[in-house]
Amino acid sequence: MQARTILIVDDNKSVLTSLELLLEREFEKIETVSDPNRIFPMLEKSVVDLIILDMNFSVGFNTGNEGLFWLQRIHEVKPELPVIMLTAYGDVDLAVKSLKSGAADFILKPWNNDSLIEKVRATLRETKNKLPGKPFKGSGGPAMIVGHSPAMMKIIKLMTKVAKTDANLLIYGENGTGKEMLAREIHRLSLRGRHEMLHVDMGAISESLFESELFGHEKGAFTDAYESRMGKFEAANGSTLFLDEIGNLSLGMQAKLLVALQNREITRLGSNKRIPIDIRLIAATNRDLHEMVKQARFREDLFYRINTIQIEIPPLRHRKEDIAILADYFLKKYANQYKRPGLTLHPKTIQKLESHHWPGNIRELQYTIEKAVILAEKEVIKSSELSLHSDKTGSFDKVPNLKEVERKAILTAISQNAENLTATAEQLGISRQTLYNKLKRFNF
Repeated sequence: MQARTILIVDDNKSVLTSLELLLEREFEKIETVSDPNRIFPMLEKSVVDLIILDMNFSVGFNTGNEGLFWLQRIHEVKPELPVIMLTAYGDVDLAVKSLKSGAADFILKPWNNDSLIEKVRATLRETKNKLPGKPFKGSGGPAMIVGHSPAMMKIIKLMTKVAKTDANLLIYGENGTGKEMLAREIHRLSLRGRHEMLHVDMGAISESLFESELFGHEKGAFTDAYESRMGKFEAANGSTLFLDEIGNLSLGMQAKLLVALQNREITRLGSNKRIPIDIRLIAATNRDLHEMVKQARFREDLFYRINTIQIEIPPLRHRKEDIAILADYFLKKYANQYKRPGLTLHPKTIQKLESHHWPGNIRELQYTIEKAVILAEKEVIKSSELSLHSDKTGSFDKVPNLKEVERKAILTAISQNAENLTATAEQLGISRQTLYNKLKRFNF
């Protein structure tokens, strides 16, 4: 019997039982999980030598995309760990695709027992000198997709279904929930993933620069147009264009965007030449576009054009099951970045994190953990060492003046929104111009 640990991941309990009975005669330890989100906690606590991974986890969805997604996640955090893919569908193209994506081998259901055991043995022999023999201590992969809450599992399943299509996506979510991160992950998993995704912050584009920024311009098209310039639509040709804060567009800009999307072509400022475009559009917003359509503040035809598939990211306070996992992800990331190995969170620290409201969502949690890592005096970070915004709200020795309260509120909102003034104004419930006036008044 080999002193090796095999991890089997399959949502079919009978498959898990059959493989466990088969392999436990050959290998010292067999671990099984039916939920792929449990892979990483298992790697955290155990030395795993090989993973047997199913390619499908959704009933009625058999393209293998989910298996490929989890294969990529595993190799992001532990690239040397061999993974054998398991599927009931003898698709040669899928087999080749999994091998190109880094799988060590491929097994079809129903399997031949002797053949399966030999494939596992051969794979272990090939990787014997490559495995470090240590539990997984990696940083995780994109933080947006870390978690095992029902909401995150639903998003992951939907993401794997739509990633390989060219369907336009609309991502909803509060500031800091990871809309851009999700867009980048969808793009990475898409057929356009070999190209760079283009990102445009629509809230930061003025009306006068909108056409030039998105469609480009020719030399001399306007004052200071000293040379021709390609717009974001052209630059994203063959790739994905991510339009963040799309709810901030004026009706005039919405109309111009709609024409480009409908005709699938653009015309540079100062030119009459029509340029065809081939993009996959992903838009994001923290606004209620349904309500804006009702109020005639957002075009209904544009709304349906960008909203083929809708993904809503819940705020962190609604997925508290993921807070500990996210906190651990950021702890490892910043402990490595700031050369602070061995840092851990005290159980009461985790309890405090889970009880916090997190108005700034994942971004706020990220900054909180980073600051805790920088200031930590010992290896175990205690709850008293956390700097949470709610800790500062309590009784006052004296009543503060309203000007100071307003100043602190603006500073807090700017920090929580990573200095994005459009998002800051939205959170404060004021217009951008009002925010600018207040910043000037407070000499920011």
